[in-house]
This record gives sequence, C-alpha cells and structure tokens, in this order.
Amino acid sequence: MIRNIAGSVLALAGATAAVWSPFRAWYDGRHGRDYAVDELFTGITDAKADLLGSILLPFAFAALVTLVGVLLRSRLLVAFAGLVVLGFTILWMVRVGQAEGGLTVGSDGTGLGDGVANAFGGGVLLLLGALVMSGRGHSHRVDRPHAHPRPAPETPSAPPEGPSRPPEAADPSEAADPSEAADPSGAPDLYAAPDPYGDTRTFEVPTGPPAPDPERENPPPRG
Repeated sequence: MIRNIAGSVLALAGATAAVWSPFRAWYDGRHGRDYAVDELFTGITDAKADLLGSILLPFAFAALVTLVGVLLRSRLLVAFAGLVVLGFTILWMVRVGQAEGGLTVGSDGTGLGDGVANAFGGGVLLLLGALVMSGRGHSHRVDRPHAHPRPAPETPSAPPEGPSRPPEAADPSEAADPSEAADPSGAPDLYAAPDPYGDTRTFEVPTGPPAPDPERENPPPRG
C-alpha cells in the first residue's frame, strides 16, 4: 500500500513536469510548444507550430496514460508513459543537434534550456514511480484452519470372536435319555453306536400254506 502511494506520487510529479516543460525554453530561448511534432521526424525548421500540434501533444498523452496507470495501479502503463516522454525528448535533442550542428549549454540563456531538463526529469520520475509501485496485489484466499473434530466417544471393544461356550449340561442322572445327557446340544450323534436294548418290534411271519376260505370254496346258490 505504501509503495503504491509513493510510486503514484512520483509518477504524477513526473507527468506534471513533462506537461509543463513545453511552456519553458528548450533551446536558445525557444519554447517547446513552438516545435511541431512532425518536425521530430522530418527535421527542425524555424516555423512556429500550433499548440495542439506541438511537442505538447505526446507529453499530454503520456500524462493521460500515467493517470490511468495510477488509478489501475498498473506499473506497465506508468513505465510506458515514462518511455514516451524520454523517447520524444531524446528524439528532439537528436533533431536539434542535426539542425544546429551540435548542442550547447550557455549561462546567458543560450543553448539547452530548463524545459528540456523538466521533460527529461519527468520521464525519469515516471520510470522511478513504476519501479516503486508494487502493482495490483493478487488477493489470495486464506482458508480458515479446520476446527479439530471432537473425538468420538469410545465404545467398548467387542470380545474376540471364537467358539461359543456350550451351556452347562443338566445332571446326567436326571436326563430321560442317556444320549441327551451325553450330548448337551440335543443333536443326534450320527457316529454313536446303536443301543442294543432300544425299542424293538415283533413281526409274525406265516409258515405253511394259507388257510382255506369256506366262502370261496362253497359259494351260496344264486336265486
């Protein structure tokens, strides 16, 4: 936040100096607003340019870009504005040097004036402002730490599974069947020996010829 404020102040100061510079003397007492923009590409002449067509035009454009860059906190826009100011200032110095056969600085107001210094210093301040600014901060979502879940109430662990203990058998003397006393579960033992004294049944088997039936041998007379 502090870096953005400091960078914005430097950038605005640089843009103000660049816009104010065409109203100051640039060379031999001639103001910057007297130089036409197209003369920077075709050659410097003694003709006086209009205000909107003078070197003020690129500096005003740079100031507008600086204002947008400060509002958006864009370092690239502020740096671009600084390059525009420095680029046109250096291009003017090259063209004037070609037209005059060289650049001079005199104490009596001849040669380079304070307008060039203002333009050059404004471009440097714009670049410094872009370096100082921290730019648009990317908001990172900070998740709140998850609350530690409450531990679940401990439940008594179940006993290990195993063969179930058979119920206690009754007294063998009270059992009606000796086999039930021997096997408490009541299931028949398939491998137990048969009881020789168990329940037995007697079947009569006829021996000899069957007894004659008197009705079949002497049928009754038919009426």
